[in-house]
Amino acid sequence: MVNPKIEVCANSAASCVAAEQGGAVRVELCAGIPEGGTTPSYGEMVTARRAIGIQLNVIIRPRGGDFLYTPAEVQTMLLDIEAAKAAGADGVVFGCLGADGTVDVETNARLKQAAGGLSTTFHRAFDVCRDPFEALEEIIALGFDRILTSGQEATAPAGSALIAELVRRAQGRIIIMPGCGVNETNVAGLARDTGATEFHMSARRRVEGGMVYRNDRVSMGGTVTVEEFARDVTDPERVARSIEALRHV
Repeated sequence: MVNPKIEVCANSAASCVAAEQGGAVRVELCAGIPEGGTTPSYGEMVTARRAIGIQLNVIIRPRGGDFLYTPAEVQTMLLDIEAAKAAGADGVVFGCLGADGTVDVETNARLKQAAGGLSTTFHRAFDVCRDPFEALEEIIALGFDRILTSGQEATAPAGSALIAELVRRAQGRIIIMPGCGVNETNVAGLARDTGATEFHMSARRRVEGGMVYRNDRVSMGGTVTVEEFARDVTDPERVARSIEALRHV
């Protein structure tokens, strides 16, 4: 594949820098990764923008959970789009559904209009919509640049058959970008199986924090057990290995 395109889901400005070092063409900056990604702070957006020269997309998602949003949440999303624009983002990533599992055309159109000239990606709300082919046409009509999808399965490799059909039906009208479970060991096969040309991955590794004193009795997640003294960061070598794998497709 000539000029393989890897987008990295980055959980911090530091991970954005690592993604660029590895050769990624774009990052999707997110907070709340365990929840599937939520909108990062304005400070994180600005710090990331100052730190990298590649494209910076920002997820616009006010909370975890489903993609049926209240009027107040939509207002938050509109303001967050303005924050992303002010921070110098190149694109925004969002997706809204109706209670019946269809694409919420009206709300997505409002957000798309607010984005103005920014690139727009419809995120994995697509993977829980009722009819992927109906949704595909509606998202194209709304003017989105790409759809991020795992093919409505737990991982993109598991959903490769649907992803391939989406690529075929899209006929170049929109980019179909596989994401979730994509890594250096399977990205080449996914490219061959689907015909996709852009890929979304986290490429993370676990690193220990710097705390010497540690109180293991306390969890900041309350009753939910989380690792308090380690964190995941983007590994530039994993990004580079993924790009190298794609060069041989």
